[in-house]
Amino acid sequence: MTIFEKSVTGRTGYTLPEEKKDEIRPSDYIPEHLLRKELPGLPECSEIDVVRHYTELTRKNYSVDNGFYPLGSCTMKYNPKLNEKIAALEGFSLLHPYEPIEKVQGALEVMYRLQTLLSEITGMDAFTLQPAAGAHGELTGMLMVKKYFEVKGENQRTKVIVPDSAHGTNPASASMAGFQVVEIKSNDNGIIDLDNLEAALDESVAAIMLTNPNTLGLFEKDIIKIAEMAHKNGTLLYYDGANLNAIMGKVRPGDMGFDIVHLNLHKTFSTPHGMGGPGSGPVGVKGHLKEFLPIPVVDLTDEGYILKTDLSHSIGRIRSFYGNFGVVVKALAYILMLGKDGLTYASEIAVLNANYLRTRLSELIPTAYPGLCKHEFVLDGTKLVKEYGIKTLDLAKRMLDYGVHPPTIYFPLIVHEALMIEPTETENKDNLDHFVEVVKKILEEAKKDPEFVKNAPYNTPIKRLDEVTASRKPKVRWIPKEQ
Repeated sequence: MTIFEKSVTGRTGYTLPEEKKDEIRPSDYIPEHLLRKELPGLPECSEIDVVRHYTELTRKNYSVDNGFYPLGSCTMKYNPKLNEKIAALEGFSLLHPYEPIEKVQGALEVMYRLQTLLSEITGMDAFTLQPAAGAHGELTGMLMVKKYFEVKGENQRTKVIVPDSAHGTNPASASMAGFQVVEIKSNDNGIIDLDNLEAALDESVAAIMLTNPNTLGLFEKDIIKIAEMAHKNGTLLYYDGANLNAIMGKVRPGDMGFDIVHLNLHKTFSTPHGMGGPGSGPVGVKGHLKEFLPIPVVDLTDEGYILKTDLSHSIGRIRSFYGNFGVVVKALAYILMLGKDGLTYASEIAVLNANYLRTRLSELIPTAYPGLCKHEFVLDGTKLVKEYGIKTLDLAKRMLDYGVHPPTIYFPLIVHEALMIEPTETENKDNLDHFVEVVKKILEEAKKDPEFVKNAPYNTPIKRLDEVTASRKPKVRWIPKEQ
């Protein structure tokens, strides 16, 4: 018999059984002023009412299952539902983190196999799956950089170089690890200026944080030279893996000269991301940094799989238990399903889609930098202001009325009125052409009546917000209802 027994009298909710009423009093455990004086007025709803309510809420939410989702630098591609089913299998979903090692050998094998495959894909020698997201992976990498130079006795290395086109989490992660961030400029072609880099490199620089292709969607063609410059200076080279979707199977960060790499399993390897999770940001390292990985690491011995903790210079545990296991399962399923040729093909189509869309849209809005891109590209929206009297934000808001999710806007910061677009490999030509037609229609509207576009959206549950007031006077406090 449980303490509370379900009532069959309708709205009364849960009541104490008669034989227990004298023994247990809520006031013995809950302060009197917190106890209800009368029954709550909860609505009585049929199942169909509840189903319709939540179904209607889902229709107000836009997702990649609804349509095109071209967020730049985010890889919002469709993810196979099969992988969701695999991760939901009872043998995976009902595991408890305190189960004995001998009873979770299958789960450890999943982790070990994924570590091995990620090492092969990236050209690294070892991986940890602990970090909970990309930025968490960055912080993990930076903490390893810090510990590495402490062990070497090079405590003067207090700086980390970051390009001006970097993801915003790069300087934040370096700063949180205790480093001073040094920003270097991009050249007129949108890639790292080697003269600026050389001028910034000295014995105080611990690491350079780069992604390749970079945040503008451009491949850093001088990456081998950059790696040589870094290593000659005794500096480590860190790879932000957010853009790996463009080069899988084509080139490996380890072969470019990177010492550390973080990946976003929730972007590149099958788990839908956004809205805060779920995420996973594994970190891979070259052999000279293996002993600095966070513990535990999954290893294989003659007796089976183990969680190894005896790393001589480990930065310690950086997350409770061992990573986001559901995301790990989906990533392994994705890689095994596609195989080497499939991952390579995914990169090829991602780059093809991006360049097709770049070519068509550049007829309407100029690109920020000339030439071929990789998986994403950036348009310069200053033409919108000069010729159409609208801003990038207005174009993005009006897209919502056409059922299209806007691309990333106003990033990277080095491009004025930027539109950052990543079509991913999972979109077909019809979807790309439809997106172009939507942009074309909105520009035609703006030419006739810019104020109409400036007040969009019109068809969404929430209309245009006053973003200036929201920024200056945010309402972030909870006001309790008067008693």
